[in-house]
Amino acid sequence: MSVFGAWDIRISTPLGEQVGKLDIAPAGQDGFTGRVHGGPGEMAIAGQVECDRLIWRMSLPKPVAMDLDCEARADGDRLAGTLKAGFFGGFKLTGTRAHSR
Repeated sequence: MSVFGAWDIRISTPLGEQVGKLDIAPAGQDGFTGRVHGGPGEMAIAGQVECDRLIWRMSLPKPVAMDLDCEARADGDRLAGTLKAGFFGGFKLTGTRAHSR
């Protein structure tokens, strides 16, 4: 199954669970583009695809501006990985495929 499409995501942080949506589409031979929608707003992203693995960086504008390094693997309708937030460390990222309602 393709890693592309819409995902409902959850990120476990010290401030509690953050929820959002990840929309990704293929770009080029091994890349993707998309958007992350969540509490801090909406961010454009671009990254690499390696089989079932997604790798990307996004810039968080608030509450503290920083770059977030993300990596996740898709297994069917599930997504699991980590989000590294600089000196704050790594946080668990999980997701489920968002099906049309």
